[in-house]
Amino acid sequence: MDFVKEYINKLKEGLDKLNPSDIERVVDILLNAWKNNQQIFIIGNGGSAAIASHLACDLGKGTLKKIYDITEKRFRVVSLTDNTPLLTALANDVTYNNVFSQQLNNLMVRGDILIAITGSGNSENIVRAVKVAQEKKAVVIGFLGANGGKVKNMVDYYILYEDSHYGRIEDSHSILSHLITCWLREKMRDLKSTGEFFKEEVK
Repeated sequence: MDFVKEYINKLKEGLDKLNPSDIERVVDILLNAWKNNQQIFIIGNGGSAAIASHLACDLGKGTLKKIYDITEKRFRVVSLTDNTPLLTALANDVTYNNVFSQQLNNLMVRGDILIAITGSGNSENIVRAVKVAQEKKAVVIGFLGANGGKVKNMVDYYILYEDSHYGRIEDSHSILSHLITCWLREKMRDLKSTGEFFKEEVK
């Protein structure tokens, strides 16, 4: 029982240190990307890869008001962790360090968004992907842990969970995924209620 309470208490301590302004800034950047039809790419390794997939799911589906209305304006979002054949082909041919940067070379254009989810901030494939995003003049957001690692000083915006425990870092990033999606849904609902951004033109 003591272990359970200690784990939860430490998780809460880290969550209490999160800067709400940093979270709101990320929400507004993603809302702007939705308004302007900018593509959002999400990357991560291990547990962070699962969170990348989950966040892409939440943004793509969880923000919809009427899922069966194909004309409703939607997020253009994809997790680069999900194509196993492509990931393994790239890892085999150009090493795992390049599995995300190579995909961004195919897909990313100026003004797109990259969300890099990383506990250490030092994974080489994340660092290389951020460099490609910088070269392409994309906006880079980091979901970070511990002291932020190398990536902290490379990204444009970040949310930092100040704990070295990878389990709690990933817990916090999962919570952030849900928090951000819920906040976006509220902001989008306000905009959609005005009709300004509710429907896309069907051609």
